[in-house]
Amino acid sequence: MSFGFCGTGGGLRGRGGQGYRGKEEEVFDKGCNIPHHFYAGAREDSGDKRPKVTYVPPPLPEDEDSVFTHYKAGVNFSKYDEILVDVSGSNPPHAIMTLEEAGFCESLMTNVVKSGYVTPTPVQKYGVPIISAGRDVMACAQTGSGKTAAFLLPILQKLMVDGVAASCFNEIQEPEVVIVAPTRELINQIFMEARKFAFGTGVRPTVVYGGINTGYQIREIMKGCNLLCGTPGRLLDIIGKGKIKLSKLRYLVLDEADRMLDMGFEPEMRKLLASQGMPPKEERQTLMFSATYPEDIERIAADFLKPDYLFLVVGVVGGACRDVEQTIVQVTRYSKRDELKGILEVTGTERTLVFVETKRQADFLAAYLCQEKVPTTSIHGDREQKEREQALQDFRSGKCPVLVATSVAARGLDIPDVQHVVNFDLPNNIDDYVHRIGRTGRCGNIGKAVSFYDPDTDGKLADSLIKILSKAQQEVPLWLEKAAFSVQGATGFSPKAEAFTSFDSTKIENQPAAQKEDEWE
Repeated sequence: MSFGFCGTGGGLRGRGGQGYRGKEEEVFDKGCNIPHHFYAGAREDSGDKRPKVTYVPPPLPEDEDSVFTHYKAGVNFSKYDEILVDVSGSNPPHAIMTLEEAGFCESLMTNVVKSGYVTPTPVQKYGVPIISAGRDVMACAQTGSGKTAAFLLPILQKLMVDGVAASCFNEIQEPEVVIVAPTRELINQIFMEARKFAFGTGVRPTVVYGGINTGYQIREIMKGCNLLCGTPGRLLDIIGKGKIKLSKLRYLVLDEADRMLDMGFEPEMRKLLASQGMPPKEERQTLMFSATYPEDIERIAADFLKPDYLFLVVGVVGGACRDVEQTIVQVTRYSKRDELKGILEVTGTERTLVFVETKRQADFLAAYLCQEKVPTTSIHGDREQKEREQALQDFRSGKCPVLVATSVAARGLDIPDVQHVVNFDLPNNIDDYVHRIGRTGRCGNIGKAVSFYDPDTDGKLADSLIKILSKAQQEVPLWLEKAAFSVQGATGFSPKAEAFTSFDSTKIENQPAAQKEDEWE
């Protein structure tokens, strides 16, 4: 027997909300987008060989209205200028105050204006001149603050000024830029931004990631590739097939750099950086961006940068965006579903992103909400790529205003009008918490994040949560202070201590293996 999801009439059947279906039977509730199988990873666990990936995404629209869709700035966008900025290192270049000061060429500036950019954010004001000056940078800025444009714009400006154009239909392509990110959704999002800024120019971006037919991606690369976006695993695969040479590489960008350089993934990154033809760090410009930088990752990252690199910090390292109203609710594991139902009854059709810790839980919860007549979809690493794309499309369009997700959707994902984030399960480290709640409250818009705190399982996060709440000027519940006190003990505990670090040792120890695997496809 294999597992099913929503019954056609009554509730979920079987113990613990599990239903059953025949070998080829697929059961759905109308309006719900959930996987074709309960736990796709079971195919691997049982020793079955996965079928060859044949999925090819639909062609992208080429009309300007589709290409230049953009995020609308919120009421608090002007407050970005109040955020403290610190640049560490020798002889940093002066910041720019306006887009005109960046000196972008006419074609790039036209695309910037069409994209809705009027005033640069702090990370752009400082990051653009640093990159334009040829300096390596490690940049830390809050979620939703414009980091992607901060590195794309100066890179594209340099390529356009130098007259770079893609070499069409070459068997081997030699990109000038490689951008790496940990998840499929994030790297595709970066590619779409690059495509927008490079629209109508001779610069051609391409993207590679798991879940898509490799032959299709190679054919796309052969049409010309100046700027290659990719997840590490698929990048290594394409390079290993001899379709990409790195001898002309000028820029290497690591987005969500801390995630890709933690102890679980550092060997893979070193393998990528040691690929044949990769210029040494002295002969390329390396740029690292994230919203969080644990101290140990800062030390590792420095190995990949020139000695005179600059460390750009916008706000507090590892701090949460102040435009997100954070609420911590004390619950037991058995009362979480009722709490969530109560929240969704209030939010109605407003987009709500619900985070859980496991793929199995994502599907169970999505099925449960469907049974409760709440249009819901889910996304996690065991869903086929087509299903992942459809889930995001249904969420973006509002067809399914609730998206249940694992941490695969926690980093970088930029979906307009996400008003609410719910941590149904708290993550096992504070950095993931910061990234999760950062899916709302972006670009000066106001967002709300509710997190369920189970005293039996979440005690190790109490102290870190208090520091995050305090730094973001949010209310700290008295019960949470007591919980942290009971975990830490009286000695040396100060819930509102000024000392702050985003590092949490549980990040390395407890990272789920399946989640790692997903991020490296």
